[in-house]
Amino acid sequence: MSGRGGRVPAPVKRVVHFGSRSYGKVTAPARMLPSFLICGGQRCGTTSLYRALAAHPAVLKAVLHKGVHYFDTSYHRGMAWYRGHFPLRRTALKVEQRFGVPAQTFESSPYYLYHPQAAPRIARDLPGVRLIALVRDPVERAYSQHAHELARGFEPERSFARALALEPVRLHGVEQQLADDARAYSFAHQHHAYRARGEYATYLARTAAHVGRGWIHVVESERFFTEPSTVYREILDFLGLPHLGDPPFERHNARPRPAAMDPGIRRELAAYYEPHDAALATWLGTVPGWRR
Repeated sequence: MSGRGGRVPAPVKRVVHFGSRSYGKVTAPARMLPSFLICGGQRCGTTSLYRALAAHPAVLKAVLHKGVHYFDTSYHRGMAWYRGHFPLRRTALKVEQRFGVPAQTFESSPYYLYHPQAAPRIARDLPGVRLIALVRDPVERAYSQHAHELARGFEPERSFARALALEPVRLHGVEQQLADDARAYSFAHQHHAYRARGEYATYLARTAAHVGRGWIHVVESERFFTEPSTVYREILDFLGLPHLGDPPFERHNARPRPAAMDPGIRRELAAYYEPHDAALATWLGTVPGWRR
């Protein structure tokens, strides 16, 4: 442990994670596979929902970290590597004996909703897995993502307007390349798709074509933060988990912006997303809250 705040130095953490993954891979046959995934969307409250679900007594989270990113960027590592990230079955048995219901495990990788290879891989390797997708006002989501990528050092363009203008060039032909080549990777597709990521209905429909509409539950982020207990219970019903009390509902990874969004950009984006939001209404069963 380091002397400041009990933080583990990054090199030490990498060694520990490597050792844990190696052990996990060796013991893969004795490990669980997830029964549900939080598959998206980025900057929509996935971390907050992950922590709320991880607090459920019958839920065991991924061993090392919330996002494994197997079905998008690490599929070449193989199923034993993926399985190594999850709890041992004997741990699940203890949970089942205590609460009288099957234990479940999960992970949260928001890029799954957007990567063109992820849905068919999930359908093939985890048949019957349930998917949870969070959606948020796409205008605010895009602005939040830009701030997030800036803070992480993944976006050199500080101007949100300029980053939006660069997006078509950065992403030109990339979606098809990723769909055609199982080993292809695009940094821009993962980190710079600000406008495209808000086209929620497009990605939900593509995912449903592989896993089935009934296996996807869509949650409005704004509603999760204003009605957390109600939304949490709806998610438990979807997952077949018993109601054993509410966890603490907290907001994680919120990142304030130093300035408000330019009104002109806001109007342009709101107009752009109008047909996409209308298509999303069929998933939510109502007009998205940000349109009301």
